Amino acid sequence: MDYISSIYDYWRDLMENKADPRTKDYPLMSSPFPTIAICLSYAYFVKVLGPKLMENRKPFQLRTVLVVYNFAQVLFSAWLFYEASLNGWLNGYNFRCEPVDYSYTPEALRTARGCWWYFFSKFTEFFDTFFFVMRKRYDQVSTLHVIHHGIMPFSVWWGVKYTPGGHSTFFGFLNTFVHIVMYTYYMLAAMGPKVQKYLWWKKYLTLLQMVQFVLVMVHSFQLFFKNDCNYPIGFAYFIGAHALMFYFLFTNFYKTRYLNSEKKNKAVAAAAAAGLKNNGHPNGILKSSLLQQNGNIAKYTEINGNTKFASTMTTLAATTPTTGSVTTPNGNVTRQRIHASTDN
Repeated sequence: MDYISSIYDYWRDLMENKADPRTKDYPLMSSPFPTIAICLSYAYFVKVLGPKLMENRKPFQLRTVLVVYNFAQVLFSAWLFYEASLNGWLNGYNFRCEPVDYSYTPEALRTARGCWWYFFSKFTEFFDTFFFVMRKRYDQVSTLHVIHHGIMPFSVWWGVKYTPGGHSTFFGFLNTFVHIVMYTYYMLAAMGPKVQKYLWWKKYLTLLQMVQFVLVMVHSFQLFFKNDCNYPIGFAYFIGAHALMFYFLFTNFYKTRYLNSEKKNKAVAAAAAAGLKNNGHPNGILKSSLLQQNGNIAKYTEINGNTKFASTMTTLAATTPTTGSVTTPNGNVTRQRIHASTDN
């Protein structure tokens, strides 16, 4: 019983006496357990309950909703970036080492409020995943996506509770800038094919996020060598470790989604080019080849080694029947039904 009592006393002291008194009465700040419960509920909904509810329903058409939502996120992120810039990182903060200002000056209180709003923004980002589920875009609800969104509110909670300002807010400063770019991309993508053809720079968003994590790691880990502003070193470990984890997760995603896919596409294209060069198909023989690119299957139908028509189909279904028109050597148009099987 003494052991349990000691743990309880330590926890109360940690929550009540060690915390920043300026933020203790903010919503969700009294204890981490409500935030933990929300994060776990989010993960359960997007991986289990949501797909179950959508099982016998058609995907929702949310183009207008997505445009409005992403535009709102751009504005929210821009405001947070402005607050982080004006109250610190572009207005006097020391990039080498910046202590937490625990005073009640207007500037310090504004910074603390900005930290809480950044924490709140992590919950609004859950709607990214909710909309994927409602549209049955389960391929987008990846392990990386759920971990990234699900862990962030819990991680940021500790910063708002104990260090709402100072050195570790550099992560939020960079992160809000990245989100301005990211949600701008999502907003444009939601506008449809007329705009999507200009969004060739998607993979560079992932690179931007990876650069962000490298900068956060360097900025946090430098305190291990010299902490002349007496910043709580535990939070430097905490933020640096998170950045390191996300860097490896995003690097693996980038290699899988872009580098490996590009190598595969080049190999398939080279094989197709070799086949066209040989031009050894008998008259009237229909040849169909598949080329995977950015999660889609591009299907090329050939007769006598010449490409006659091409179409694109998604890889969500295991077997997708596709009907296309091809022109035979005698000039007639025929209808060919082709079944393409994928493992994605």
